[in-house]
Order: sequence, then C-alpha cells, then structure tokens
Amino acid sequence: MSVQAFKAARDLLLAHRADYEAAYRTFRWPDLTHFNWALDWFDGELAAGPRADAPALIITGEGAARVSFADLAARSSRVANGLRRLGLGRGDRILLMLGNVVPLWEVMLAAMKLGAVVIPATTLLTPDDLADRFGRGRARCVVAASAEAAKFAGLAEGVTRIAVGAAVPGWQAYEALHEAPARFVPDQPTLATDPLLLYFTSGTTARPKLVLHSQTSYPVGHLSTMYVLGLREGDVHLNISSPGWAKHAWSCVFAPWNAGASVFIANQPRFSAPGVLAAIAEHGVTTLCAPPTVWRIFVQEDLRAIRTSLREVASAGEPLNPEVIEQVRAAWGLTVRDFYGQTETTAQIGNPPGMAMKPGSVGRPLPGYTIRLLDPDGAETADGEIAIGLDPPPAGLMAGYQEDDGSVAPRGEGAYRTGDVASRDADGYITYVGRADDVFKAADYRISPFELESLLIEHAAVAEAAVVPAPDPVRTAVPKAFVALAPGWPADRQTALAILRHVRARAAPYKRIRRIAFAELPKTISGKIRRVALRRAEQAGDAPGIEFREEGFTPEELAG
Repeated sequence: MSVQAFKAARDLLLAHRADYEAAYRTFRWPDLTHFNWALDWFDGELAAGPRADAPALIITGEGAARVSFADLAARSSRVANGLRRLGLGRGDRILLMLGNVVPLWEVMLAAMKLGAVVIPATTLLTPDDLADRFGRGRARCVVAASAEAAKFAGLAEGVTRIAVGAAVPGWQAYEALHEAPARFVPDQPTLATDPLLLYFTSGTTARPKLVLHSQTSYPVGHLSTMYVLGLREGDVHLNISSPGWAKHAWSCVFAPWNAGASVFIANQPRFSAPGVLAAIAEHGVTTLCAPPTVWRIFVQEDLRAIRTSLREVASAGEPLNPEVIEQVRAAWGLTVRDFYGQTETTAQIGNPPGMAMKPGSVGRPLPGYTIRLLDPDGAETADGEIAIGLDPPPAGLMAGYQEDDGSVAPRGEGAYRTGDVASRDADGYITYVGRADDVFKAADYRISPFELESLLIEHAAVAEAAVVPAPDPVRTAVPKAFVALAPGWPADRQTALAILRHVRARAAPYKRIRRIAFAELPKTISGKIRRVALRRAEQAGDAPGIEFREEGFTPEELAG
C-alpha cells in the first residue's frame, strides 16, 4: 500500500536522524501511484493509531485551542463534507486566507480529502493582490476571516464565499460546515500526481510566479524537512511563519505531522520576542524553527535567563549570519542549524542533527536530493548556480509553474535551476552566495551581497542591511550598503565612519563597502528585502537615504 511505502521511508529517516551518511546513502523516495496524505496518513495512521489522543495542534493567545489528532481528523472530515455540499470537489481551487486559527488546518486537511487545490494567502494582501490571485489562480471559493470580507467585494458572483467568525451578508457561515457528517468517503482514489497547492512566490525580483504542488510533492517531499529539523514523535514544534507562505506549510503542517509531532502556535497581536520566548519555556517546546530576522531579534534578549526544553533549533528563509549562531550557542548551548529550500521545493540542503557544521555553510544535500552547481553553459563547477538533478526527480520538487493560461510549464531537462548561486568545498559542504540576480562584479571581482551583509550586521549600529552595486567610473561598480539603523544610532557621519571601519577590518580590499546610505529597506509582503528595488533605484540615480562615501573620509579616519 502507498501509505506503508511512505511510512517505511519516514521510519528510515527517523532511525538515522543523527547519522547523515547512512540516511543519505539508504533513503529513497517512495514510489506512489495513489496517495492522499490527509486520508491515508493523517486519518489512517495518526488519528487512528497510538497518537490519536495526543495534541496535533496547540494554540496559545488569540484563538487558543488544543486539538487532538483524532478530533482534527473528524473536524476536517465534517468541513470536507460541508464543502462538498456547497458544490466544491476535485480540482476546484480554494483561496484560503486565515490567521493561525484552527479552521486554517481544518480546511487544509479537508481540501486534501476532497482533492481540491488550496491557494494559501496571507492576510496582508490588498484587494488588488487578491484579484490577481483569483484571476491567475482560477479560484472558485474563498475561505477568509469575517474581518477580511471587504477585500473581496469585487469578486465575480459565482465565487463561493465562506466567512470564519461573525456573519457576513452574502457569505456562507464556516461553522455551518461542521454540521455535516464526521465520516468522509472520497469520490475516487487520489492520484499521487493530482494537484494540491498553488503558491504565489514572494516576488523579490519580479511578478509573483504560480508554483503548483502535487499530492506528494509537499506531503511526501517534506520528509526531508522533517529530517533536517530533527523532528521526532512526541515533539512540540514551533515554526515562526505567517500563514499564506510556503514555510508555514513546510513546518506548521507537513514536517511535524510526518513525524507525529505537535504543532505549536503562539499567537500575539504584535510580535514580541519576550512573549514568544516565554511561551517556548512555559509550554515545553522542544524544536524551534525561525527566520533570520526573528533570530536577530531573539539575540537582543537575555537568552541565558530563559530556561527551555529546546533540543533542536533551526533557521530557514535566508541564510543566517554566523554571528547570530554564535550568540545563541553561547546563551543556550544549542547550535542554530541552517538549511535551504524554496517555495518550489522542500528542504534541499541543510545541517541535520549529528552532522558536523562548518561556519557559514548551509550544509550538504539532504536525503533524496542530488545537488549540482552549474555554470551558465550547464557544466558542473565548484562555484555556480544551485541545481537539482532530475534523474530521478525528487518527490519534493514542484509539478511546475502554472502559466496565466492555466497550463503548467515543464521543469526542464536534466536539472532544475534554482536561481541561487553557491560554492561547494572539498568535503561537499555548500555555502550560499546569493540570488543569481544579486551577485555582481566590482573591478572584475565577484561580490556576494550576503557575505557583506553578514559583516555589516555584526556592528551594533546595523539592524538590517542590503548591498547592491553602485555605478563607478573606475571600477564599473562598487559595493554600496543600504542600512536600517538599530535604535539609538544617528544617521550621521560618525556612524557611517564606524561601520566603514568595521567592514574594512574584516573584508578583503576588493570587497570593502565604498558607500553607505541610511534608509528604510523595501521588502516583499513576506518580509524579504527587495535588493532589486534598491539596485534599480541606484542605477536610476534616485536611491533613497542619507549617503556617505568612502572618499569623504581621510585615510587616517578610515584606518581608525
């Protein structure tokens, strides 16, 4: 049976959770023809097995709840039957825009059971964003909080609207879905290749792409994410990520539930590091994954004073700066393990438990993935674009990009190129360099923005930084840093001098920051810095901020 093949692959990774070499050598993706993760795994194994009464979901703060695997299986079946009564079924697209509330997980599971396709959406989206998602995503249903209903005023009449919370005229009440039976019977077997999720990328460099995932690419593919996080049965796992983005599905749905762990959520009206850290300690969180921005906020707190049950800590989204890793290790005795993936994939490269880490490296290829570094001509190199080998393709790779006409573009031949540049050392460890579009040359030297940004944020004055090329008549381009200052630091000449000195003491001459601008950094709706916007503004001569140039200081000042 498909579920037994899935379980065998999962159990192999759990058995080798601290032995990377054995896991990488022996793991193979299960060969599945039919598979429905919600029915076969969640309902059939977790909700009907020894974990049935264990908490699948623990929410603190607003919408506080504690729901067992068995209860969530029954609740999601009621929702699936309720959606079916409203005319929704296999292949229909459901735009899901909710915060971290129980209905979010109910609808995710219910849609899988139906064979419907979920379009996750963050509550930060504007009406224009949502119109784009409905048009290109071909959604015919929306499930959203009542407070967000006004954003959907311009939708076509044929769209089914379901409101979670207070009644909204013209919208179906979500609670009415729970009146349907708790036993769900699928209309037909689910093909492993059937569509399941349609994600819009964050759009750091261009218009958001539509990433289509299947009934296996995320559910089964996130065995690699389960492995790199170090999850095991009975864990209480906190992943700090907003609903609507792929990382939420990675580590708030598939990876923890693949392991049989509990998903933990600490809801807050506004993010507060002390509040999250207190919740981690109070509720016995054992595994934690957070983006670099959150880790940089955490280390500003007195971590030594916080007693936790944490066993594993990880970071993803963008590479984490080594300085932050050292601060966490000094406070907690735990190493924040970095890993790498994309909306288009599951975790591809990482530092799983038990594998020796190298400072600055995102690790080695994870079980099930063959990683190649390619030059522009497709030849393998020690320093090139990260690419996934497709012989055979890994389970965790998307079905493809959905085009505006609804067709799905092929993934390519031989290898899937990620658009990210990295280097690989003699031991097979991979170091992230940057987006291919962000890496640039200065005086014929290749410059990695991420490397310089890592140096910049080691200075106390720098809260965040983005490095882009600035036109220069001699060197063609020079590295320019746009800096968001930490509280208490003025945007003046002395601060600029202090930062320039800091980088000069740590970087080779060809890498040195030559210009600094103190400015607010443009970001995507998911919080990633948009270097492309700064690069374009710099090229156009209308870059934001207060600028200071290296030539504005004397050699004696720069030398300190």
